[in-house]
Amino acid sequence: MNPRPEPAALLVTSAILLSALSLLSFLPATGSRAGAEGRVTPRAMADAVHAVIEADRTVYTRNIVNRLQIEEKLIEADEHWKDEKALPLPSQMLRMGSELVAEKDIGVTYALLSLWPINKQNGAKTQAEKAGLQYIADHPGKNYYTEEELGGTSYFTAVYPDKAVAEACVSCHNHHKDTPKRDFKLDDVMGGVVVRIALEP
Repeated sequence: MNPRPEPAALLVTSAILLSALSLLSFLPATGSRAGAEGRVTPRAMADAVHAVIEADRTVYTRNIVNRLQIEEKLIEADEHWKDEKALPLPSQMLRMGSELVAEKDIGVTYALLSLWPINKQNGAKTQAEKAGLQYIADHPGKNYYTEEELGGTSYFTAVYPDKAVAEACVSCHNHHKDTPKRDFKLDDVMGGVVVRIALEP
């Protein structure tokens, strides 16, 4: 059981939080983060959505899958996780989350795609996806932004590099029977997270 924090520590933490919130309230909404009348831009929203996805995905991959499968060898991660009583793969966790978001019909969708998909359904389908995945593969550390129209709706589409953040990523992709690429290394771009924001007419 963790000891309760000292009252002084709570006061310092509260002061820091209040200072940060106060500072944010005075900052002007400018640049790429805001549009007309200080509204958040589609790019800023896509960046924020991706930041949450990336953080959750990295935590799950490093602290759950890599630790339990590679370091402690307690349980495997497997694409047939239900049948094998295993952990879902990080890509499956992302997909399950994206399906729940899509059900809410809030004009935001995301998917994990790749130029080298193990599951062919995770390959690029639209021109924006193809161009974006190629761009992030050719320009490590860069994101790709564009607009596209799908089914009569305009979207702001962003593609972010998805890197091998743990040995579990590299091992799984390099040794899978269906993989088209077997030489991934840690920190390599393995695919891309595609975030779409529906634009108002």
